[in-house]
Amino acid sequence: MSDGKPTKPAKEKPNAYNKALGLLVRREQSARELKTKLDRSGFSRDESATAIDALKKQAYQSDERFAELLARSRAANGYGPRRIFAELKSHGISDAEINAAIGALDCDWRDLARHQLQRHYGRKPVADNKERGRRAAFLLRRGFDAATVSALTRADIGDPGDEFD
Repeated sequence: MSDGKPTKPAKEKPNAYNKALGLLVRREQSARELKTKLDRSGFSRDESATAIDALKKQAYQSDERFAELLARSRAANGYGPRRIFAELKSHGISDAEINAAIGALDCDWRDLARHQLQRHYGRKPVADNKERGRRAAFLLRRGFDAATVSALTRADIGDPGDEFD
């Protein structure tokens, strides 16, 4: 059945290594993410594990590097350490690597929380306890610890000593 058009050869399915490498080219990924994506693509567990191990040995995949990049990105977006910790944990990163990534941020969490509060609510003072609760819930959802939230929501944001950049 030739109609004069050249036929294209069938596209060959990439192996697990090439598929994982292609995913890493787009963005940094945790080993767990890569494994899940390779499993969904139909690769065997052994083939996926072998590919991920090879990528780790070549330093193309690093959970430590992934944790540092994600932590830096989330902190830059105004998220607190608890939220960053939980997100990294969901990616299969070890507690030690998470703590190292968060510790390497050199971030003033209280100042970051204050900035988020001011950005979201402006400089107007807290009107009542209901408003104070809303502000506290906002900061807690963003991942700041209870001590920081308490200190900031108990203080009047509009105080001259609390100037924002």
